[in-house]
Amino acid sequence: MYIMTTEKHITLSELLADVRRTLAERFPLGVWICAEVGELKENRYSGHCYMELIEKGDNDGAPKAKASAAVWRSRWGMLSAHFRAATGAPLTAGMKVLLKVSVTFHEAYGLSLVVSDIDPAYTIGEQEQRRRQTIEQLTAEGVIDLNKTLPLPTVVQRVAVISSATAAGYQDFMNHLAASPYRIDTTLFEAIVQGSAAEQSIIEALGRVADREEEFDAVAILRGGGSQSDLGCFNAYPLSAHIAQFPLPVLTGIGHDKDTSVADIVAHTALKTPTAVADFLLERIGGFHSEVEYAYERITSASSALLESHRTRLERNHALVRTLAEGLLRRMEVRLERASVELHHSVARLLEAHKARLERAEVQVEASSPKRIMALGFAVVRQGGKALKSVNDVAVGESVEITLADGSARANITETTK
Repeated sequence: MYIMTTEKHITLSELLADVRRTLAERFPLGVWICAEVGELKENRYSGHCYMELIEKGDNDGAPKAKASAAVWRSRWGMLSAHFRAATGAPLTAGMKVLLKVSVTFHEAYGLSLVVSDIDPAYTIGEQEQRRRQTIEQLTAEGVIDLNKTLPLPTVVQRVAVISSATAAGYQDFMNHLAASPYRIDTTLFEAIVQGSAAEQSIIEALGRVADREEEFDAVAILRGGGSQSDLGCFNAYPLSAHIAQFPLPVLTGIGHDKDTSVADIVAHTALKTPTAVADFLLERIGGFHSEVEYAYERITSASSALLESHRTRLERNHALVRTLAEGLLRRMEVRLERASVELHHSVARLLEAHKARLERAEVQVEASSPKRIMALGFAVVRQGGKALKSVNDVAVGESVEITLADGSARANITETTK
C-alpha cells in the first residue's frame, strides 16, 4: 500500500547546497583548530599534501572526531619549511598541531578542510607539556632517581649499546673507542632511535639487554644528531619509566645540545652526544689508570725508603752481631780450653779407675777360670759334644769323652749310681 504525501520536499543536492551555504556563512574567514595528525601524505607529482586529522577521546584514546584536510602546493612548501625551521623536524603523523583551516563542502565530495596556516609554537608547547607530565608522574612514583643510585664501576669494560647500526652517532662512538689505548667490549642491540616506532623499539632492546644483565656493566643509548621533535619518544612515560627502573646504569647520548629529555633526567649519566659517552667511559679508565700509576709511584718510593731504612738497620745490626759474636767466640774458646784440660784430667782419672777395676776383674776371672778349676782335679764329661749334668743323661754301655786339664780320654760306662 503506497501513501502519497503532498508535503513540500527538497532534493538531496538542495539539502547539501544549504549545508554548504550554512558552513560558508558560519566560517567565512577560516578557524584555528587543534588536532592530531593521523596520516600525512605528500603527492610528489602535484605537490599537494593530504592529511587525516583526528581528536582522541580522553579515556580509551579512540577517535571521537575525524576529518580530511589538504594543504595546496602553493602553501605547503612555505608552511612545511616554516614548521621544520621552528620545531627542528618535519610535520609527521602523531604530532599534535594547531592549524588554520577553511571549511569547504561540496555536494558530491562532502566536507573537507583546507589548511592555510600552521602554528609550530603549539606543537612545541604540547611536547613540553607532555615532558612535564612524564616528569611529574615519575616523581610521584618515586622512581625518577632510581637508576642514578646504581653503582657504576670505575672501569666500565662491558657496554650494551642500543642504537641503529647505520647511525652516524654509533659509528662515531665506536671509532672513538677504537682510537683509544683502552679496551671496552661493546655489544650492539639494534633499535630504531628516531621516528614514531623509536619508543617501542628502544623498549624492546632494553628488554633484550635485561635478559643478559649479568654480561654487562652499563647500557648506552645512542642516537646522534636529530631534531627537537625527535626527542618525543625520549620524553614519553613508557620509555622513561623503563630507563628509570632498569637494573643496569644507563648512559644517554641522544645528540641534542639545547634540550634535556626526560630520558636524560632519569638516566644514571646523561651526556650530549655518543662521542661524549665514549669520552666519559675513557676518561674514567684514564683517571683510574692515573690513580694506579700514582699509587705505584708512592708504593715504590715508600718501599725504597723502607728498604733503605732496613738496610741501614741491618748493617748496624750486622756490625753489632759481629762484635758480639767475636766476643762470644773468644769466651767460648777460653771455656773450651778450660773444659779440654778438665776433660783430659777427668778422662785420665776415669781410665785409671777402670784400669784398676779391670785388674781386679782379671784376678777374679783368672781365679774362676775352668782351666784352673780343672787343674785342681776336676773334669768335664761329654757325650756327643754335650756336657753331661746328670747320671740320667747316660746309660750303661755308652761311650763318653772325659776332658781333663791336660787332655782328654774316652771311656765306656759300666755302671751308674745315683
